[in-house]
Amino acid sequence: MAERVRDASGSDPETTPRGFRTLLAARGISYAGDALSMVALMLHVATSTGQALAVAALLLAGDFVPSLVAPFAGALADRFDRRRLMIGCELVQALTVFVIALFLPSVWLLLALVAARAVAGQVFQPASRAAVPSLVPAEGLAAGNARLGLVTNVAELAGPLLAAALLPWLGTRGVLAVDAASFLVSAALLTRLPRLAPAALEVESLWKGARTGLGYLARHRTVRIVALGFCAVVLCTGVDDVALVVLSKEELRTSDSVAALLLGAVGFGLTAGYALLSRLGDRLRMTALLVAGFAVSSAGNLFTGVFAHAMWAAAVVFAMQAGRGLGIAAIDVASNTLLQRLVPDALLGRVFANLYGAVGASAALSYVGGGLLLDATDAPTTLIVAGTGGVLAAAATGIALARRVD
Repeated sequence: MAERVRDASGSDPETTPRGFRTLLAARGISYAGDALSMVALMLHVATSTGQALAVAALLLAGDFVPSLVAPFAGALADRFDRRRLMIGCELVQALTVFVIALFLPSVWLLLALVAARAVAGQVFQPASRAAVPSLVPAEGLAAGNARLGLVTNVAELAGPLLAAALLPWLGTRGVLAVDAASFLVSAALLTRLPRLAPAALEVESLWKGARTGLGYLARHRTVRIVALGFCAVVLCTGVDDVALVVLSKEELRTSDSVAALLLGAVGFGLTAGYALLSRLGDRLRMTALLVAGFAVSSAGNLFTGVFAHAMWAAAVVFAMQAGRGLGIAAIDVASNTLLQRLVPDALLGRVFANLYGAVGASAALSYVGGGLLLDATDAPTTLIVAGTGGVLAAAATGIALARRVD
């Protein structure tokens, strides 16, 4: 197994290659701008329509709609030079956000523009993930993925803070203009990357290329197990943030500031997890790290529900959710590194796009099913059920990986 050979020599390089530093900077700037504008748009939609459903539709347009085109997004990432494709995607996103800032259209047109921007982002993601092995030495691949996760997570945490600081001064249009500018800066930085042409197996039409990517995901045993395990865990636990809001307000009866702190606990865990894995990642077996991440993130929800009524419940919930963040960081680093090691470069963009498209669809289904469970029971019960399901999915994934024959 390629993973076993490369894990044995895993060492954390002391320096980060210049091309990868460029990708880190571009991703950080773009993610911060994106998080900034999403806060502004959510507040704008909530204020202008007064409907929670409109805000939910905005989130679905940004998260679920792109998953529908994932096979084609991956086919593009494996067909064209990935540097040029990433630059083009950033320019499309800049233009789309600029149009939104200029006109602040009605809600339905706004949803269409947000979906278009998100589709461009969906094309960007597999191209950027597939580019990492070309920019980072093989022995530092896990650490590189951890650094990329750390930068994007910090940027996403900074986005809402920037929104809070800039909205009173710039208004919604001004904040959106800042986001458009962030995409332009990112595109300019990406021009400094080397050529990143994928190693094409054969020239295929976009439709056939999408089918080839789906077929590879279905045939390769280890990749299939990783994808099914990832989707199963997300399907069980994707409702956790919604349940945590209800838990904070209805069960714990906390203030808004404490509720926000509990929601942000996972971000602290993510940051700590990425920082730790950026130092230790290449010394660990990725299959074990993946299963551990599934189990730890799910157990964080399980024990949040179990201890929801314990003494010092808010502090316990914070600790459990921070632990969930550690698990999510492990999942991200392990899944990305495993696929980068196992999948041929010519198929890597398609495998990433299909995996994360399926994960996005699983999250959407979890919102629906978990919401129904939340309405029928309560937040602690929902978290216990979700966490238990995730732990069982982690165990099944671990057993399947132990028995795999590639």
